[in-house]
Amino acid sequence: MGALKPTHLLILLVVILLLFGAKRLPDLAKSVGQSLKIFKKEMKELTDDDDAPKAAPTVQVVTPEQGAATPPVSPVDVTATPPRTPSGSTTPPQA
Repeated sequence: MGALKPTHLLILLVVILLLFGAKRLPDLAKSVGQSLKIFKKEMKELTDDDDAPKAAPTVQVVTPEQGAATPPVSPVDVTATPPRTPSGSTTPPQA
């Protein structure tokens, strides 16, 4: 039931001939052939790329020198409020 019989192929060929015309069929076949050739070439290049040995990535480990180590920074309290000034003192704002 799912197999193509010779009569099905003949009907399919006639429909293609009617759709594209006899003059355009050779050009169509040529372009399909070129497309398949390019597709096969690209597939071969992809498989060749997978087979090629990959160069091992070079990793450089940098160890900090003991003298160049920065001292630890003390944490800052972000909830701290600035000190209040006495209400009687008037200090001009500094620019």
